[in-house]
Amino acid sequence: MLTGIGPTGFILLIVLALILFGPNKLPELGRAVGRTFREFKEGTRDMMKDEDTTSKTRTDSIQSAEVIPPAQPEDKR
Repeated sequence: MLTGIGPTGFILLIVLALILFGPNKLPELGRAVGRTFREFKEGTRDMMKDEDTTSKTRTDSIQSAEVIPPAQPEDKR
């Protein structure tokens, strides 16, 4: 994600954040970002879990479905 940023770029970002938000506001912003990432991960994990459960249910119902032969046409003589 941050592969193009070197150590000097990272230090510059920290200094910029301190100037923009101040030292008192920075911990609050960090917590908010951390909560956001955690909620995103949990939501993604729940979606994947639901998807796995749904696909397993579909597979089970397909395997247990009874095969009905096609109807034979009637001879009209």
